Amino acid sequence: MTPWLSVLGVGEDGLDSLPAAARALIDSAEVVIGQLRHLELLKNGDAERLTWASPLSCSLEAIAERRGRRVVVLATGDPMFYGIGATLARRFTSDEMTVIPGVGAFGLVCARMSWPAADVEAVTLHGRPLALLNLHMLPGARLVILSEDGETPRKVAEALTGAGFDESTITVFEHLGGPTERRIDGTARNWPADAIADLNTMAVDCRAGPDAIIRPRVPGLPDEAFENDGQLTKREVRAVTLAALGPVPRALLWDVGAGSGSIGIEWLRAEKTAQAIAVERDPARAARIARNALMLGVPRLEITVGEAPQALNNLPRPQAVFIGGGTSNPDILEAAFRALLAGGTFVANAVTVEGGTALLAFRERFGGELKRISISRLEPIAPTLNSSHGWRALRTVTQLAVTKSAEPES
Repeated sequence: MTPWLSVLGVGEDGLDSLPAAARALIDSAEVVIGQLRHLELLKNGDAERLTWASPLSCSLEAIAERRGRRVVVLATGDPMFYGIGATLARRFTSDEMTVIPGVGAFGLVCARMSWPAADVEAVTLHGRPLALLNLHMLPGARLVILSEDGETPRKVAEALTGAGFDESTITVFEHLGGPTERRIDGTARNWPADAIADLNTMAVDCRAGPDAIIRPRVPGLPDEAFENDGQLTKREVRAVTLAALGPVPRALLWDVGAGSGSIGIEWLRAEKTAQAIAVERDPARAARIARNALMLGVPRLEITVGEAPQALNNLPRPQAVFIGGGTSNPDILEAAFRALLAGGTFVANAVTVEGGTALLAFRERFGGELKRISISRLEPIAPTLNSSHGWRALRTVTQLAVTKSAEPES
């Protein structure tokens, strides 16, 4: 198919810096779509002009209705870096599109700060919750943050200070690459109260104080990192479970009987493009899962409230399944396993004799590896005997791990 949809990245310096090929696409366009500030730069008076609608899906539909005409989308900076180009690529095929990127905010900030781009983590808070920042607050991390508006730098400074990263340095760039570019420097603790332009990008050098809350992305966060009512896969078992599941890019996990959501949350923390759905029958626990996901920086965790196996019926098929609750119910095990895509990983943990028996029967039908995980923790024997300690055993966990080689027969 001949490309009909062109996506052009425009910087703060306007259309004059665009390459000749991009200017030719604009001059010959029948339809041009962009923000008002972009459309006001146009000299092509014959083209139909459209601004972005809310919701965005209306604009995507308007573009689809003009398929085959010469349509140009004017975007900011690099359209494929958290930009409209990535959204369009999910709707239209690559052979329909021509993308000519401009210099994006990420590259410009790295250049201004003399930060090697490969060592920097990009975070967008544009149209996304501030809770995303919780995933990235680690000692020594360098972040380039795309802001939502002029209030974002203040909110980020407050979040860093609240987590014990108050000595982190913050640099804000307004109108990057344009004639009115401005730089503001400060620390999270002493962030200046100056008004900030809505169009801004931040550079944050994370520096942990002595009271900083540090949550590494390696699976096995401390149990106290999760709000819970006792329905929690304990730290050591959780690390073993995540190792068995093996998070990989863009893979979808079902966390069935999610409890506090710890497995799904750590799955998402381990791999930034992974997806997860927590299935929990108790609404109070589902709300707790949502709070844990926000606190630990993965608000993209989806939560389904319902009783398995019925709650699984309309979910997208996963590449990985974890059963943490309901392992004694063969119907739940089989429904989840049958939904699992071929080549996917199935892991189930049981702490009861009934659950372990069900996993043994399941293994006889579908194969897999069974193991028992026993953990003991050293604890004081009594408050009055501070020098006396003993080992307290946690409940032994029976774990089944299966790689699904093919669709099981009925």
